[in-house]
Amino acid sequence: MHKNTLIQVTQNGMGNGDEELGLKLITNYFKLLDADGRLPKIIVFYNGGIKLICEDSPALEALQNLELKGVRMLACKTCLDFFGLIDKAKVGVVGSMPDIITLQAGADKIINL
Repeated sequence: MHKNTLIQVTQNGMGNGDEELGLKLITNYFKLLDADGRLPKIIVFYNGGIKLICEDSPALEALQNLELKGVRMLACKTCLDFFGLIDKAKVGVVGSMPDIITLQAGADKIINL
């Protein structure tokens, strides 16, 4: 079941503080989201959050599973370029800020991580 929810991932982890803990938390979040069945319609990644969709990310497998279940994923091209990761993205599609704005406007609910 895909609710018209958009999740925005803006950092390489979850919460503030220890980076290693943040990566564990976000990876667990995506695994539990997958198992829960209440899937969002789309997840957008920008700023440091785009690192989660790239090779060697601990969250990559969980994100790939969500994508296989129909969750759309969009990564900010400007952010990928900034971090030099344009060729390392492994899930989703690359989009622009106008794409993100359009998706935000069409969502019934936005969750920021």
